[in-house]
Amino acid sequence: MTSFRFFYFNPRYSSAEIRKQFTLPPNLGQYHRQSISTSAGFPSLQLPQFYDPVEPVDFEGLLMTHLNNLDVELAQELGDFTEDNLDVVFTPKECRTLQPSLPEEGVELDPHVKDCVQTYIREWLILNQKTQLSEEGVWSGQCWYLRISEERPYRGQKSGFRFPRNCSDGSGTSKESGPRPLKVLCDVSGKGPLTACDFNLRSLQPDQRLENLLQHVSAEDFEKQNEEARRTNRQAELFALYPSVDEEDAVEIRPVPECPKEHLGNRIWVKLLTLKFEIEIEPLFASIALYDVKERKKISENFHCDLNSDQFKGFLRAHTPSVAPSSQARSAVFSVTYPSSDIYLVVKIEKVLQQGEIGDCAEPYMVIKESDGGKSKDKIEKLKLQAESFCQRLGKYRMPFAWAPISLASFFNVSTLEREVTDAESVVGRGSVGERRTLSQSRRLSERALSLEENGVGSNFKTTSMTINSFFKQEGDRLSDEDLFKFLADYKRSSSLQRRVKSIPGLLRLEISLAPEIINCCLTPELLPVKPFSENRTRPHKEILEFPVREVYVPHTVYRNLLYVYPQRLNFTNKLTSARNITIKIQFMCGEDPSNAMPVIFGKSNGPEFLQEVYTAVTYHNKSPDFYEEVKIKLPAKLTVNHHLLFTFYHISCQQKQGASIESLLGYSWLPILLNERLQTGSYCLPVALEKLPPNYSMHSAEKVPLQNPPIKWAEGHKGVFNIEVQAVSSVHTQDNHLEKFFTLCHSLESQVTFPIRVLDQKISETTLEHELKLSIIWLNSSRLEPLVLFLHLVLDKLFQLSVQPMVIAGQTANFSQFAFESVVAIANSLHNSKDLSKDQHGRNCLLASYVHYVFRLPELQKDLPKSGGPTALPDPRYHTYGRTSAAAVSSKLLQARVMSSSNPDLTGTHSAADEEVKNIMSSKIADRNCNRMSYYSSGNNDVPSATGAPRPTSKKVKSMAQYVHNMDKQDNFRRTRFSDRFKDDITTIVNVVTSEIAALLVKPQKETEQAEKINISLAFFLYDLLSLMDRSFVFNLIKHYCNQLSAKLNNLATLISLRLEFLRILCSHEHYLNLNLFFMSADTAPASPCPSISSQNSSSCSSFQDQKIANMFDLTPEFRQQHFLTGLLFTELAAALDAEGEGISKVQRKAVSAIHSLLSSHDLDPRCVKPEVKVKVAALYLPLVGIILDALPQLYDFTAADARSGKNRTSGSDEEQDGTSGINQNVALAIAGNHFNLKTNGPMLSSLPYKQYNVLNADTTRNLMICFLWIMKNADQSLIRKWIADLPSMQLNRILDLLFICVSCFEYKGKPSSDKVSTQVLQKSRDVKARLEEALLRGEGARGEMMRRRVPGNDRFSCLNENLRWKKEQTHWRQANEKLDKTKAELDQEALISGNLATEANLIILDMQENIIQASSALDCKDSLLGGVLRVLVNSLSCDQSTTYLTHCFATLRALIAKFGDLLFEEEVEQCADLCQRVLHHCSSSMDVTRSQACATLYLLMRFSFGAISNFARVKMQVTMSLASLVGKAQDFNEEHLRKSLRTILAYAEEDKAMQTTLFPTQVEELLCNLNSILYDTVKMREFQEDPEMLMDLMYRIAKSYQTSPDLRLTWLQNMAEKHSKKKCYTEAAMCLVHAAALVAEYLSMLEDHSYLPVGSVSFQNISSNVLEESAVSEDTLSPDEDGVCSGRYFTESGLVGLLEQAAELFSTGGLYETVNEVYKLVIPILEAHRDFRKLTCTHDKLQKAFDSIISKGHKRMFGTYFRVGFYGSKFGDLDEQEFVYKEPAITKLPEISHRLEAYIQITFVEPYFDEYEMKDRVTYFEKNFNLRRFMYTTPFTLEGRPRGELHEQYRRNTVLTTMHAFPYIKTRISVIQKEEFVLTPIEVAIEDMKKKTLQLAVAIHQEPPDAKMLQMVLQGSVGATVNQGPLEVAQVFLAEIPADPKLYRHHNKLRLCFKEFIMRCGEAVEKNKRLITADQREYHQELKKNYNKLKENLRPMIERKIPDLYKPIFRVESQKRDSFHRSSFRKCETQLSQGS
Repeated sequence: MTSFRFFYFNPRYSSAEIRKQFTLPPNLGQYHRQSISTSAGFPSLQLPQFYDPVEPVDFEGLLMTHLNNLDVELAQELGDFTEDNLDVVFTPKECRTLQPSLPEEGVELDPHVKDCVQTYIREWLILNQKTQLSEEGVWSGQCWYLRISEERPYRGQKSGFRFPRNCSDGSGTSKESGPRPLKVLCDVSGKGPLTACDFNLRSLQPDQRLENLLQHVSAEDFEKQNEEARRTNRQAELFALYPSVDEEDAVEIRPVPECPKEHLGNRIWVKLLTLKFEIEIEPLFASIALYDVKERKKISENFHCDLNSDQFKGFLRAHTPSVAPSSQARSAVFSVTYPSSDIYLVVKIEKVLQQGEIGDCAEPYMVIKESDGGKSKDKIEKLKLQAESFCQRLGKYRMPFAWAPISLASFFNVSTLEREVTDAESVVGRGSVGERRTLSQSRRLSERALSLEENGVGSNFKTTSMTINSFFKQEGDRLSDEDLFKFLADYKRSSSLQRRVKSIPGLLRLEISLAPEIINCCLTPELLPVKPFSENRTRPHKEILEFPVREVYVPHTVYRNLLYVYPQRLNFTNKLTSARNITIKIQFMCGEDPSNAMPVIFGKSNGPEFLQEVYTAVTYHNKSPDFYEEVKIKLPAKLTVNHHLLFTFYHISCQQKQGASIESLLGYSWLPILLNERLQTGSYCLPVALEKLPPNYSMHSAEKVPLQNPPIKWAEGHKGVFNIEVQAVSSVHTQDNHLEKFFTLCHSLESQVTFPIRVLDQKISETTLEHELKLSIIWLNSSRLEPLVLFLHLVLDKLFQLSVQPMVIAGQTANFSQFAFESVVAIANSLHNSKDLSKDQHGRNCLLASYVHYVFRLPELQKDLPKSGGPTALPDPRYHTYGRTSAAAVSSKLLQARVMSSSNPDLTGTHSAADEEVKNIMSSKIADRNCNRMSYYSSGNNDVPSATGAPRPTSKKVKSMAQYVHNMDKQDNFRRTRFSDRFKDDITTIVNVVTSEIAALLVKPQKETEQAEKINISLAFFLYDLLSLMDRSFVFNLIKHYCNQLSAKLNNLATLISLRLEFLRILCSHEHYLNLNLFFMSADTAPASPCPSISSQNSSSCSSFQDQKIANMFDLTPEFRQQHFLTGLLFTELAAALDAEGEGISKVQRKAVSAIHSLLSSHDLDPRCVKPEVKVKVAALYLPLVGIILDALPQLYDFTAADARSGKNRTSGSDEEQDGTSGINQNVALAIAGNHFNLKTNGPMLSSLPYKQYNVLNADTTRNLMICFLWIMKNADQSLIRKWIADLPSMQLNRILDLLFICVSCFEYKGKPSSDKVSTQVLQKSRDVKARLEEALLRGEGARGEMMRRRVPGNDRFSCLNENLRWKKEQTHWRQANEKLDKTKAELDQEALISGNLATEANLIILDMQENIIQASSALDCKDSLLGGVLRVLVNSLSCDQSTTYLTHCFATLRALIAKFGDLLFEEEVEQCADLCQRVLHHCSSSMDVTRSQACATLYLLMRFSFGAISNFARVKMQVTMSLASLVGKAQDFNEEHLRKSLRTILAYAEEDKAMQTTLFPTQVEELLCNLNSILYDTVKMREFQEDPEMLMDLMYRIAKSYQTSPDLRLTWLQNMAEKHSKKKCYTEAAMCLVHAAALVAEYLSMLEDHSYLPVGSVSFQNISSNVLEESAVSEDTLSPDEDGVCSGRYFTESGLVGLLEQAAELFSTGGLYETVNEVYKLVIPILEAHRDFRKLTCTHDKLQKAFDSIISKGHKRMFGTYFRVGFYGSKFGDLDEQEFVYKEPAITKLPEISHRLEAYIQITFVEPYFDEYEMKDRVTYFEKNFNLRRFMYTTPFTLEGRPRGELHEQYRRNTVLTTMHAFPYIKTRISVIQKEEFVLTPIEVAIEDMKKKTLQLAVAIHQEPPDAKMLQMVLQGSVGATVNQGPLEVAQVFLAEIPADPKLYRHHNKLRLCFKEFIMRCGEAVEKNKRLITADQREYHQELKKNYNKLKENLRPMIERKIPDLYKPIFRVESQKRDSFHRSSFRKCETQLSQGS
C-alpha cells in the first residue's frame, strides 16, 4: 500500500503529458500507458498519475499579498472579495386570512400552546445570496439565457444572412418582397428547357463582377483586408445561439424547498341554488357533506344551508334571536386530498319536529301536488297553518326528513383515478410541504387530480349544474352512518335502492365546479375571513374542513383547535318511562353551574355564529334512537379539569297539553375534556344518570364516579347506554403519547413548575426528570409518523434547543446533547425511509429540506444563564453538526460511532475557545433578535442553503454559521481567523467521515449507489456554502482530501470520476467561481514550475523560455492545477474520463463535457464578463481544454460520416471507408497517429500503425465539446494563439485542422424542420413536468434561478426528440406533448434564424483559426501538407449549407490562398484542387447573386493562377469538366440557368483581364466554357426525361459512352448512374456501374504500374460480368494515362480501386447477389494482402462470411428480377419505333404494374430466362439461373384454325427466344433485343413438355427438405386425384392409345411413353412418401389417394408397355432449319432414355 501511496501523491506530470503518452504509438512516446481498468476487485484500481489533486494555492494569503499588484478592477468586476456572500433574512410568513389564526385573547396560555402559536406565526429565517440581481436582471451569475427574440436582435438579419440552399426545408418557394431572413430553394421549373447545343453564352447578361479582383495586391494586404471584414458584425455571445444545457446537465441548481403551507386538497366549490318540493308548506333545512363509500368514512364536516323563503324563515323568528352573516352562506368549498370514484356528496334535509312518524309527515309531499288546484289548495293551506303552529311551539327541535346522494365519480374522472395515488400521494400524502402548489406551477394538484383538459372532461368541469328531482325518505330506524354507507353501497351497485326506499319528488339545484385559486369573501372552517374579503358582501362562502381518508403528512403551520362530537346511539328500551321522542342537549361547560355553558359551539344556518347549546334531531316514538348529528366546537386554548361536555336527555311532547312542559328531563351524562391533562378523543359508551348530578361530578369520568351519598340513580344499573364519538382537529394537541410526554417534560425544564409533575398516568419527581426526559427523547421516534410530521417543526426546534443548551435540574447541569442529536438523526431516518413522504430531485426529504430552509434557527439561550465565572459547561459545538448523513439513512449509527469517537460526546468539563464561540453564537442571537412579529409574506429569491435529504446537516450547519457571522456583526472580517482551529478540525472530520461513508456505500452491492450519490451532492453543497463563509484555502484542502480519499477507496473508475464530477459540478456553480479560480492572475504570478512538461521536452521547436511558457498555457500543468484549483480538478476529471475505457464510461464522459459546457455557457452570458478584456482572461483559464480536446481527437463523433449527403462529394475511397462506427475517419486517425496521410504519396495504410480502441463519444457530447473549443478560440487572445501555432509541430497542426474539419460538419445548418432537432439533449416534456421543473428552477436563487427566469417560451428554442422524460430521473407517467405542435410559424422561423446564426458564427471562428494557421505557419517548411489540411476544411465547409455571409468570407480566404500558394496548390494538392473545383462550381449555380459572383471570381482566379503556374491549365480544365459532369448527375438543387450566367460572368472576366490578353488564356477559357455549355445541354435533355427513368438512364449511358476516350469523365458519369440507380433501389445495377468504373480504373492502372496483385485490366472482371469487357482501353484514340490532367482523379489509385470495389460489394450484398460479392472480393483481397492491411482484411473476410451465410440461409427465398419484353410500334415513338427491349423489373412485378408504368408503350410480354440443355449443366444454383442472362423466352399457344386454344390433338405452341445486346444485370435496367428465334411445337410435343413439367413438380415435392406434406399432397392430388385424372389419362388416351400412322411421330410417341413411365413412377414414390408423412387423421385421405393412383396405373399400363418395333429407322427432318438445335437435343435425350429404359 505504501508504494501505491507514493505513486498517488506524485503530481509531477500534467494530464496533457500523460494523455500524450497514452495516445501516441510507442515509437512516438517514450512512456507506457498505465492500465485503467474497471475491474471490480478492491482496491485494484490503478490511476493515471495526473489524477491526483495538487496542493492548492494559499488563496487568502495570495489575496493579501498580491491584491495590490493585480488588476483590482478586473477582480471587482466579478464580485468583491472581502464581503461575505451570505445574508440572513427574516421573511414574514404568508397568511391566507386577514388576521392570523390565534387563541382567544386575555387567556394565560400553557407553555406548549404558546410555543405552538409562536412557531405558527413567527417569520421564516432564510439565508440569501447577497449577489442578488435587481428587477431588471442587471447581473445574473452562473447560467442565464438571453431572451433572444426581444433583447438581442440578430445582426444576421441586417447582414444578408441567407442560405442559398435550405436543405430539407419542405416549405414553398413563394417570392416575397424585401430581403428574407432565410432563402429557400430557388424554383427551377420556371423556364422551359433549352434545346440547342450551340446556345450562345454571349447573349446572356453576366453577373456583377468583383471590383479589384484583377488588381495586384500583396498577399499580406489581402489577408489583412479579409480579417478586418471578418471581424465586423460578429455575434458577441456564441452560447446565446447554442441550445441551452439540458437541465440534468446544467450547472447544479439546488431546488429551493416548498415553503411550508397549510394543507388544502383538491378544492371543489358547491353552490346550493334552490330547494323545492311539490308542496311548500314549511321551512326545510339542508346540510351537505362528503362520504367515501369504499373507505366507509365521512370525509368532510357538515355544511348547513338555509334555502327557505322569508315567509318560512318568519315561522321561526321566535327561535332565532340573531342571524350572523356567516350563517347565511349557500356555497361551500370542499377539499379532497385523495380523489376517488367512490366519493358521494350526501344532502340531508330536516324539518321542524311535528307529531307523527317520518312517513306520515312525508306523505303529503308524495301525494299532493300544488299544481292540482281545488281541494289540493285547501289541503296545502291547512298543512301550512299546521306547520306554522309546530314551528312556533317546537321551532328549536328538528326531525329527519329526506336525503339524496350525488356521485362525484364523473368529477374525479376515471382517467385521473389511475393516477390518483401517484398524484395525490407524491404531493400530499407523501408530505410535500404545504400541499397547495404555487401558481407558477401551472396548476395545483386539485386541478391535476380532477378532470381538466388533459384528463378528458375538460370544459365540462368549468361549472356543472345539477338537478336532483327525487329524495329518499329517511327511515327512522336507519339513521346511523353505518346505515348510510350500506344505502350508498346499494345505490352504487344498482338502482334497487330506489325501489326499496320510498322517494319524495322534489327539486334541488346546485352547481359544482373547481374552486379557483382566489375566492372573494370566503371564510375558513374557524370562520376567519380569507384574503381578499370585501366587508359589504352579505353572503360569504365557507371552506369546509376535510377529514382525509388517510394520513396527510404536512406539518402544522396555522393555529387550529376544533373538537367534533358525534352522538351515535341511545338505548332506553328498558326504561319504562315515556322516553319516546328523545333529544339530547349538548353543551361545552367550563364549570358545573348552568351559567358555565360556553358559547363555543358553531351555529348552523341562519342563526348566531356561536351557541351555548345544541339539540339533536328527534326520531318520533323511538326509545333507542340513532343520531347523525355533528357538533363542532371551538376548543379554548387553555383547558382545565373543569372543562367537560354535558349531555342532557329530554323527551319532547309533540302534542300540546294544557300547562304541560314541552321538555321532560330523562337524564344526564358527561365527558371530561381532559384525562391526565391530555385531550380525550375516541369512542365512548357512557352511562346515563337519571337524576340531578352531584357537585364536582365533572372531576371524574361518568363511568368511574366514586360512590355518592345519596347514591346516583343510573339507567340500566350504570351500564353504558349512550354511544358517542369525539374527534379533535388540533394543531396544539398532539394526540400522541410520546410527543405529549416529550413536550410536557421540556416545558417542565423551561418554566417554573412544582414537582412532582403528572405526565399521562405517571408522576415524575425532580430527581427522575433527567432520566425520563432522556427516555422520552429516545422514544420520540416511536411515535406515529403522522403526529410526528404534524408537529415536526416544534419537535426539531426543541431537540436542537436541548442539544446546545445546558439544562439545570435540581441544581445539577444535565447534558442532553447526545440524546437530542441521536433523536434528530433517528427522526430524519424515519422520515427519509418512509415510503409515504416525498423527496426532491436530489432524493432529499422535502419536509426536512423546508424545515432547514425556512424554520431552523439557532436556539435562543435563556437569559438567566450565568455570564461570568469561567465558561459554562456548554456542549461541544460538534454535536450540532456531527453524525449527519446527508441524503438518506446512511448507516447513521455507524457514522455516529465514528464521529463520536473523535470527540467525547458526554463532555461536561471546561472547554476552550470553541465553547466561547458557541456561547457567542447563542447570546448574540438573543441580543440581536428576541421577539417575533407578524407581518405579511414577501418572497425573496435566495440561493443558500438548500436542504438535502435526511437531516440536512450541512445546510443546517451552514445556516448556523451564517447566523453566527451575521450576529457577530462581522467583528472579524479576515476569514482566516473567523472560526477557531478546533472548529475547523471538526469540519475536516465531518468531511472525512462523510467521504468514507460514500466510498463504503459504493463498495457495497448496487442498491447503495443512489444513496452515495445523494450524500455526495449534499457534501458538495456544504463545501459550496463554506466557500462563502470560511477560509477558502482551507475549503480547497478539504476538496483535495475528498478527492484523494475517494481515489484510494473506490474500485471502479467510472464511478469514481462520476462522483468527483458531480461534486465539482456543484462547486463550480459558485457565483464567484471565476474569482475562486484566480482567473485574473497571469501565469507569471504563479510559483515556478517544478518540472517541464513532457510535451515540451519532446518538441524541437520550443526553444526559448517564452515559447515554453506559451506551450504550457495549452497544457494541464501542475502549476495551472495549483493556481486555478477548481478548473484544474474539472479538467483532470475530463482528461481521465476521455482516457478511460470500460463499462459506463461514456455516460461519465458526457457528464464531464456537459459540466464544462455549462460553465462556459454561463461565462459567455454573464453580464460581468461582457468586456473583451475579461473574456480574454476567462478564455485563458480554459486554454488547457484545447490540449485535452486535441488529445481526444480519435474519440470524437464523426459528423462527416453521419452526414452522407448526396450532393456532397466528400473524400471517399478506401482511406475513408467507415468500419461501421461513427468514430473519426481514418485520415484523421492517421494524422493522430503522427503521419498525415497524403493520398498522392500512397503512404502506409492505417492498419500498419499501432492503434488503440477508443471509446467514441456520441454526437451531442462531441458537439458540446466542439462548441467549448470554438468559444475558447473566439475569445482567447488571437496573438497568443498565433504564437502558440507558430511553435507547434506539424503533427499537432494537422490535428487542429482535423478538429476544425469535424467542427464544420458538426455545426452545419440543417434547415427549418430539423432545427427543431438540433440537440437530442433538450427533451420534449409534458406540460406538467415542465412546469414543475421550471418552478424548481425559477425559485432557484441567484444566477441559476435567473437563467430560468430569463428564458421565455419563444426562446426555449431547441425542443426536440424524446429519449425519456427526465423529471425525477426515471420514466414518469406524464403525458408527453410534442411541443413542436405548440410553436407558431414565427417561432419556427426564429429558431431557424438562430441555428443559422450559430452555423455562421461557428464557421467564421473556424475560418479565423485557419487564417491563424496559414499566417503563423507561412514560414514553415511543412506548409504543403498544412495547405492540404486547410483546403480540406475549406472544401468541407463549402459542401455544407452556409449563409451568404460566411460564403463571402470563405471565398475571400480561398482567393488569398490561391494568390499565396497557387503553385503548391496545382502541383501538390491535386485531389483537393479537384474537390475545390466541384464545390466552387456548385456555388456558381447558386440562386444567390452574391454567392454566384464570389464563386465566379474564385473560379476565374483558380484558372488564372493555374495558367500562370504552367502556361496551361489542362488539369484545372479536366477537373472543372469532371466537376460539372458530377454536378449535373448528382445535385438535386442544381440550376443550369444560374450556371450559364456564371459561365458568362467568367467569360466576362477573361475578356476584361487586360494582363492576360496577350496569352492563349482567354481562348482556352472560352474553349472550356463551350465544352461546359455542351454538357449543360445534356443536362437539359436529362431534365426532360426526369419522369422516365429508363430514358434518363439511356441518356446518361450515352453520355458516359461518349466519354470512352476520357476516362475521368466516363468514371464520373458511371458514378452518377450508380447514384441514380441507388436512389431507385436498383442496387445490382448501381453495383454494376461501380464494377465498370473499377474495370476502367484497372485498365489504366495496369498501363501505369505492373504489380502482380493488381487486376490485369477489365479481363479480370469477367467473372463478375461479361459486359465489363467494354471498358477495355484498346481503341486507338485512348488517352495515355501519363498525359497532363488525365487519370489524375483520386480513383485512379490503388486505394481508389479498392474503394470502388468495396462499394460495389456492399451494393451487391444489398441487392442480394451474394455470390458476386465473393467474385468482387477476389480482386480486392490480393491488393489488401500486398499492403498488409490486416484490419481491412479482417473486415473483408467478415463481410464474405456474412455473404456466404446469407446464401445458405436465404437460398431459394431470394427474389431476383422479373423480365418483360416491351415492343414499341408506331411513328409517335420516333427513334424507338419497331424496337424491342427486355426490361428488368423488381422481383414481384405483375404484368399490369409495368403496363401501367409504360402507359404509352404497346406490346408487353412476360419473359423467362432461357437456357440450352448443355448450359443447364453449368447453371446449377438458383443464383446461376438468374445471373448473366442474355436469352429469354415467351410462349404463344395457337391452333391451325387460328384460335389460341383447342382440343389436345390440335393444340400447337410457338416458343420465341430473344437475345439481348448485353447480359443482365447490366448498368441499366433495359437492354435492346438483337436476335429473335421462334420454334413451333406440335400437339404431341406440347404434351411431352407438359408431362415433363408435371413430373418435375412431383420430383421437387418428393425431395424437398424438410418435407412439406401439404405441398406433396397438393401435387399428388393434381396428378392422381379422381377429379383430375382425366388430365394425364386423357393425354395418354389421345396420344398413346394407338401407334401413330406417321412414322415421323414414332420418336415423339416413344418419348411421351417414357415421360408417362417416369410420371407414374414418381406418383408411386409420392404415395409412399405421403404414407410416411401423414398423421392418423389423414389415413382415410391417403387410402383414397392410393386407390386413385392404382386406378391410374392400371389404366396407363397397356399404353406404357406398348413399344414401337421400327423405332430405330433413319430419321426425317420435321420442319425448318430453325429447329435444329431443339431437335437434336430432343433426340439426344431420347436415346439416353431408351438406353436406360431397355
